[in-house]
Amino acid sequence: MNKAEVQINIAQNIGGDAAVSTEDGNEIFGLIKKDFDAGQVVILDFSGIEILTTAFLNAALGQLYSAYSSEQLNARLKLVNVADQDKILFKKVVARAKEYFANKKQFDQSANQAIHGS
Repeated sequence: MNKAEVQINIAQNIGGDAAVSTEDGNEIFGLIKKDFDAGQVVILDFSGIEILTTAFLNAALGQLYSAYSSEQLNARLKLVNVADQDKILFKKVVARAKEYFANKKQFDQSANQAIHGS
């Protein structure tokens, strides 16, 4: 790890082996954003995580696409120690986030119409 890199261990930061809640995801998002704003590359370490949900990943990683391009994230965010069975979750979250933030206004209007009928 060089000086421009910072490592965030998920299990240590959320205090357990279950990365399942939006609240924990938002905490990790805040850490990543702070380090990105400081110009650092972030290494996100999933060692010790036994349970992982898309709710956590949407909050921690998905919302990064609201502020950063795919190219920026590919260059500045590295994921390590991800269990093979969880890799499909990352692909789903990234695909949904890209689609949502590319058409945010249309998605929000459709959701409002479906929920409120207006």
